Amino acid sequence: MNGAEKLLETLVASGVEVCFSNPGTSEMQLVSAIGNNDGMRAILCLFEGVVSGAADGYGRMADKPAITLLHVGSGFSNSMANLHNARRAHTPVVNIVGDHATYHLEYDAPLTSDVPAHAAICSNWVKVSASADDLARSGAQAVQASLEGSGKIATLIAPANHAWEEAAENGPELPSCVPAPSMTPEEALLETVSALSNGKPTALLLGGKALRANSLKIAGRIAKASGARVLGETFAARMQRGAGRFRAERLQYFSEHVSQQLAGLEQLILVGAQAPVSFFAYPGKESWLVPEGCSVHQLASVDENLLAALSAVAERIGAVENAPGVAAAPSFPPPEGPLTPLAIGQSLTLLMPENAIVSDEAATCGLGIFPATENARPHDWLMLTGGAIGQGLPLSLGAAIACPDRKVVALQADGSAMYTIQALWSIARENADVTVVIMNNRSYAILNIELARVGAGQPTPKTLSMLDLSHPDIDWVALAEGMGVPATRANNAEEFHRQLADAMEGQGPCLIEAMVVQQ
Repeated sequence: MNGAEKLLETLVASGVEVCFSNPGTSEMQLVSAIGNNDGMRAILCLFEGVVSGAADGYGRMADKPAITLLHVGSGFSNSMANLHNARRAHTPVVNIVGDHATYHLEYDAPLTSDVPAHAAICSNWVKVSASADDLARSGAQAVQASLEGSGKIATLIAPANHAWEEAAENGPELPSCVPAPSMTPEEALLETVSALSNGKPTALLLGGKALRANSLKIAGRIAKASGARVLGETFAARMQRGAGRFRAERLQYFSEHVSQQLAGLEQLILVGAQAPVSFFAYPGKESWLVPEGCSVHQLASVDENLLAALSAVAERIGAVENAPGVAAAPSFPPPEGPLTPLAIGQSLTLLMPENAIVSDEAATCGLGIFPATENARPHDWLMLTGGAIGQGLPLSLGAAIACPDRKVVALQADGSAMYTIQALWSIARENADVTVVIMNNRSYAILNIELARVGAGQPTPKTLSMLDLSHPDIDWVALAEGMGVPATRANNAEEFHRQLADAMEGQGPCLIEAMVVQQ
């Protein structure tokens, strides 16, 4: 076997099953090895940002890594925005990046760059293989590194000659069982129990895997026993919500709304989350959003065993009764009239099947859709963790590959959809069961809001033209159909409800262009 074949054998034996790829010449041995290994599914993506975003969606839902296959420094650079999101989501991802043969680097060919430096920007673990024999061993180490804690970005750089040179017949030892997340120190448990017992206004702020249903249930018990509020971070990697589940109050986005939401708190307990800060700096507004005089305690970091930490606290304060979960939505008629975010949320509540997965990059429209779907059947909600737009469509592809038996709904703003529109082609090619809802308001609407908030002066027509997505209008039905995704357009709530009902009853990809009216 050559180094590439040995690497693939090791990755498959380590439990990796899917490769999202956009390869080049330096990766041809790796392409061949994937093609000859029945244990690895290969999914071609037409842009590296789709590759990394899909790997993020897969890892969030599978709780294990896919691999990406990327081409030298320039290809890796194109993947960085969604790797930034994946890192913020604490998603396990293994990047395999081909590079020039070791002896070729000195000639400074046109695609030569400092690949390790590129990789270090958004990776938790980086290694360049030392030889063909070392390539497989490094692959096993990358898988292990990606599964540390809550999840990490591991990047293995494979010089082309290490892929084509012969490797030793005996492969490396596979990674041992990944260590369980570390347990919360006793001191943190005692401090949390004391805070929950002193009668002061208190909130738990949950992040990471504390927003999974089993942890939320225990947080609800703690809230019922102690009177504490339970908050969820603004942009969660994966929040399990819906009828029957305990609801965490989502932390608001705009800083002044967060300040209002947290007003009066005297204690804030972090469980897999960071203390709240403003998403951006604004003139005359605070960056640190914890109320003055409020003490901050950390029960557990995102890389610790959050379920065990919450369980230990619940036991110590005698929180034995379950808090009530969200009630199922009462029967109500389908929405009528203008197609607003609220109407879209109401249709989703009525029509989404149980265990649906929502990829939310709806931007301003999402502010209305999210609360409107609180009573929907139980589902998973995936959010834009790092703020780098262009995540939603690739994320939905990866989630559908990880969970082929579940319906995926991509709530997608029109402006950010154009960043990674190539994902539609891969969704069609894989016949992924993804329903894309494009929120077409022909504007970077969030930036119009932010323009006023940062005090940038009175906008001129030229200013507003830089935030406008018309002239010409983007035809999403034509774009989708051109990449093999059946598409329709909804101009009002009634049309949208009918089209969404058809999508939820069917299988495979489709797109609904929702001509949204903001309220």
